[in-house]
Amino acid sequence: MAKKQTAGQEQLGEFAPQFAHLNDDVLFGEVWDKEDELSAHDRSLVTIAALIAMGNTVQLATHLKIGKTNGITQEEIVAEITHLAFYVGWPKAWSAFNRAKEIWQ
Repeated sequence: MAKKQTAGQEQLGEFAPQFAHLNDDVLFGEVWDKEDELSAHDRSLVTIAALIAMGNTVQLATHLKIGKTNGITQEEIVAEITHLAFYVGWPKAWSAFNRAKEIWQ
C-alpha cells in the first residue's frame, strides 16, 4: 500500500499500543507492502472475501474502500460477491452487496 496506515495508532494507540503497532507497521506495513508476492489489488480481493466469509461487516466497509483505492472495479466486486454467495451464504453476500453498493455508487 502506498499510503501509510495509521488507524491502529489513531484508534487504539493509547489503549493498546502494541496492537496498534502490529496493525499499522506489521500487517499494513510489512505484509501489505510485499507487492512482489501479491499485489495490493489481489490482497484486497482476498481480504474482502475473508471478511465476507466471516460475516464481518464492520471491517468490510473499510476494506471495500481500500480495495476500490487499490483498483478493484465495480464489475470485479460484483463478480467476487456473487461467486462467494454460493460458498459462504446468500445473507452474507446480500449484506456485502449493500456495503459495496454504498462505496461504488
